[in-house]
Amino acid sequence: MLIGLVGKPSSGKSTFFKASTLAEVEIANYPFTTIKPNHGIGFVSIDCVDKEFNKQCNPREGFCIAHKRFLPMDILDVAGLVPGAYEGKGKGNQFLDDLRQADAFIHIIDISGSTDENGNSVSPLTYDPTKDVEFLDFELDMWYYQILNKGWGKFSRQTHHENLNIKSSLAKQLSGLKITEDDVENAIKKLKLSHDPINWSDDELKSLASELRKTKLMIIAANKLDVDGSLFNLDKIKKKFPNYIIIGCSAEIELALREAAKNNLIEYVPGEKNFKIKGKLSEKQEKGLSFVKEYLKKFETSGVQEILNKLVFEMLGYIAIYPGGVNKLEDSEGRVLPDCFLMPKDSSALDFAYKLHTDFGKNFIRAIDVKNKRTVGKEYKLNHKDVIEIVYRK
Repeated sequence: MLIGLVGKPSSGKSTFFKASTLAEVEIANYPFTTIKPNHGIGFVSIDCVDKEFNKQCNPREGFCIAHKRFLPMDILDVAGLVPGAYEGKGKGNQFLDDLRQADAFIHIIDISGSTDENGNSVSPLTYDPTKDVEFLDFELDMWYYQILNKGWGKFSRQTHHENLNIKSSLAKQLSGLKITEDDVENAIKKLKLSHDPINWSDDELKSLASELRKTKLMIIAANKLDVDGSLFNLDKIKKKFPNYIIIGCSAEIELALREAAKNNLIEYVPGEKNFKIKGKLSEKQEKGLSFVKEYLKKFETSGVQEILNKLVFEMLGYIAIYPGGVNKLEDSEGRVLPDCFLMPKDSSALDFAYKLHTDFGKNFIRAIDVKNKRTVGKEYKLNHKDVIEIVYRK
């Protein structure tokens, strides 16, 4: 799974990326700090099932703190986009192409209104962040339109003369954007388009591009909520865009917490509303963590982990599945519940067998729901946080 971070320059994308991954990236308050995309591993969190077995798990990938399991996923931070990005302004078309394989987007906006449309610093609350939502929607729509329109005349004529299936033909053409036949069919039905594309007008093509773009789910991270007055803008933007999921956050607060925990100054579980000081702090560190504590008292969390979890588990509908045995939860090296995998919604026991190993899928006999020791078949639909043992022919 790949999540793309998008937004204008200086909105806090790189700070959000670093807070999510603790990868070393350049962060500065001026446009185009990021030129090449940053790629790192972020984490979504769940309440670990190890507690149900009175165990402490030992993850091979990710980590577990206080029975909170953190599962890895890929995050891509591309350079900031400016108006006209789809036309190549600020190398925007190149940056957009970096996002083709993303499963979903997190749009980072500066909710404090302290950066203009080009990412230049202005006084807080002087720029209207609702414009950022409209700007990115337009840029993404036009990006999809350009991809769709490239060679459209030849494509539509061939589809017409050879009487090709428009669903499969168009899905194949747009496979690089992860567009499916169902996506194409739903968009055509919604827009009531003719099934012969040679008859589509340019406006209809733009409308189709917009509908197909919306198949790429997006959540809005209203960043810099720690700036005084930003809460007013957050309320305003939620009212104006009721169809978007918008969550306020402070990537700087989350980054400060994770850096402090990394340096053993505090105990902190990402996404929690409290932290515990355990190291000796300098006066500057005490002052900084005091500000963080006041922020958490007001907003409960930094919002960063909430955004990642919301996108992956609720919007994309992924579920977390553990491999395990009824009689043994440890692997050959003694690690308890070492693995946990993110699976698409509606995955079956057979899908999970193939996820673990091709041979497990090919030689599948049955699966066992470890929690209640119940045998299930290959068509069994997995539930979030299932522990599954796969029995196969050896």
